[in-house]
Amino acid sequence: MSSPHAAQILVASNRGPVSYTLREDGELDSRRGGGGLVSGLSAVGGDADSLWVCAALGEGDREAVRRGAGEDGVRMLDIDAEVHHAAYNDIANSVLWFVHHMLYQTPLEPVFDAAFRQQWAAYRTYNRAFADALAAEAAKGAVVLVQDYHLALVPGMLRELRPDLRIGHFSHTPWAPVDYFRLLPDDIGEELLRGILGADRAGFLTRRWADAFIGCCTEVLGGTGRTRIGVHGLGADAGFLRARSHEPDVERRMQELRGRIGGSGDRKTIVRVDRTELSKNIVRGLHAFRELLDTRPEWRGRLVHLALAYPSRQDLAVYRDYMDEVRRVADAINSRYGTDDWTPVVLYLKDDFARSLAAYRLADVALVNPIRDGMNLVAKEVPVVSDHGCALVLSREAGAHEELGPDAVTVNPYDVSGTAAALHEALTMPGPERAERTGRLAAAATALPPQRWFLDQLEALTASP
Repeated sequence: MSSPHAAQILVASNRGPVSYTLREDGELDSRRGGGGLVSGLSAVGGDADSLWVCAALGEGDREAVRRGAGEDGVRMLDIDAEVHHAAYNDIANSVLWFVHHMLYQTPLEPVFDAAFRQQWAAYRTYNRAFADALAAEAAKGAVVLVQDYHLALVPGMLRELRPDLRIGHFSHTPWAPVDYFRLLPDDIGEELLRGILGADRAGFLTRRWADAFIGCCTEVLGGTGRTRIGVHGLGADAGFLRARSHEPDVERRMQELRGRIGGSGDRKTIVRVDRTELSKNIVRGLHAFRELLDTRPEWRGRLVHLALAYPSRQDLAVYRDYMDEVRRVADAINSRYGTDDWTPVVLYLKDDFARSLAAYRLADVALVNPIRDGMNLVAKEVPVVSDHGCALVLSREAGAHEELGPDAVTVNPYDVSGTAAALHEALTMPGPERAERTGRLAAAATALPPQRWFLDQLEALTASP
């Protein structure tokens, strides 16, 4: 049964558009988030009867729920903290993320034992909480857009509760090829697929990921049933990025970065901006930079690698270890090659969006070399805000390569020597060619900006099959 104030358009995601922190004086501070979904949902207009269902992620969020302090248009679910931890950390981020990004060291992992089954039960409970809330809040015939691998079971559960709804699911990650997907226990893999196939429409960022999903469904279940499959390649928000990148705080960060780069203004820069996420391949990128300095000594003293590697999932030991390795390799390069007036790797480990935009504007080369990535918006954002044109070294395993590949310098993310050679090629690219490529990259990168991306999914879901 739907609520008396039922919504016509609902979005469900683990993280919502607002978060709360509890101050020492007991008051709550709220902070609005960004990203494609936030700006996308705004595209439906203020008159639309919409609701965002999300999880309370911290004590501030939980306190806001207890006080009834949430804002209009958002329903935050205070799910048991242990259930959330098991669902989010143990399953979503330590199993599903690893499967879709093909991150396991298979001689040792994964191990699907009794503890895993308990964690999976929590993941199921977590998804059930969302399905129940959506069923209660949705108007008759409403449209529900369920987001990502955290909530893969929700469409199937919701379909049983509310067969009248138009349900969509969108995967923001890659989808594993069938042989890798079948690392999962057979019943778990089948449950995941059937969960998503509860939707009327399943969306993906690229054709490649959509085809991989279809391949899994065909191999495991015999097909995708009545579920339609769609592709929507999220693009960069050009207007926002260009305006934001010329704000005073970004100009200040540019001056700071120029100071760290040093020299007389003639040093070139290789820029990367990433979370220290295992799939982002930061360590191999640093090894490639070191090999470039080894094999091309003419770049010593003339080139700086700005590496903005921001914290990610630091509550998981493997991520803390990875950040330590990033720091260790950067320090080793600086110890080996650095001089009194030249620091080869300038490493930042604290998140700072203004600094990221400043780095984009200064970049001669952007290095985006993930092992696997659903899309990678950095690859799309850099060409949009670059001051003087930027060559893009791009992994063929990034979803963005499907759109940007023709004007990027493509690399195999595992090939350190090949990446070093690609960096040299990008650094020596003639100025006119670099400018032309940057223009084409920016056009491709902004073809489907967030609001259009969201509306396209909405329109596709509500259209007659």
